[in-house]
Amino acid sequence: MTEAAVQAIELVKWFGTEEIKTYAVRGISFEANYGEMLYIVGPSGSGKTTLLSMISGILRPNSGRVLVKGKEIWTLPPNDIADFRLNNIGFVFQDYHLFPKLTTLENVAIPLILKKQDWDESLRIAGEYLEIVGLQDRATLTPTKLSGGEQQRVALARAIASRPDILIFDEPTASLDGATGRMIISFVKEQLLNEHRCILIVTHDARIYEYGDRIIQMEDGRIVKITSGGLREE
Repeated sequence: MTEAAVQAIELVKWFGTEEIKTYAVRGISFEANYGEMLYIVGPSGSGKTTLLSMISGILRPNSGRVLVKGKEIWTLPPNDIADFRLNNIGFVFQDYHLFPKLTTLENVAIPLILKKQDWDESLRIAGEYLEIVGLQDRATLTPTKLSGGEQQRVALARAIASRPDILIFDEPTASLDGATGRMIISFVKEQLLNEHRCILIVTHDARIYEYGDRIIQMEDGRIVKITSGGLREE
């Protein structure tokens, strides 16, 4: 594929009022390609999560454009944005966002059910994705009975169950020890990244930088440097 998976064009996001603005993102532009694991890194408050939220159709920019798979998402009606996100973007949140009263299997099935697939078929597919992440023996447990690494894998299975072309992770290793974090990211790159998929990861965890194909470094809402994997200069 020659078209970029994600294009951000002069994105700006501020909070507050017209008179008193606090800028989170200041005119950011970049492209993320199919077959690429792209990191967005920087200190807390640098605008990383705000940028991801605009790219994924959650937070509307004050100005600028976002194209995902060639479609300019912020020109769509709100319901169409939600549908586009459901069908094309898998989002793994920092705190997993698992439903505590649902089983692991039911948590993974949620995006399929939202797409109005048959309940039994959704559970069958969810079971396949639990097996992919090595948790088929945890299918009947609730999230509170899982370790942090297992909960992260459940969130990952849920994100990929609907087979999105764009995968987005917000601080995926923040609550994991070093070995578990590297295991999760290694699995993502080796098993989920392919020529038809793009993976974006926001992190400040230098322990996993080596897995990135490119790394965008942010400070104060701006891109200050782009490096190749392992922080080698381009």
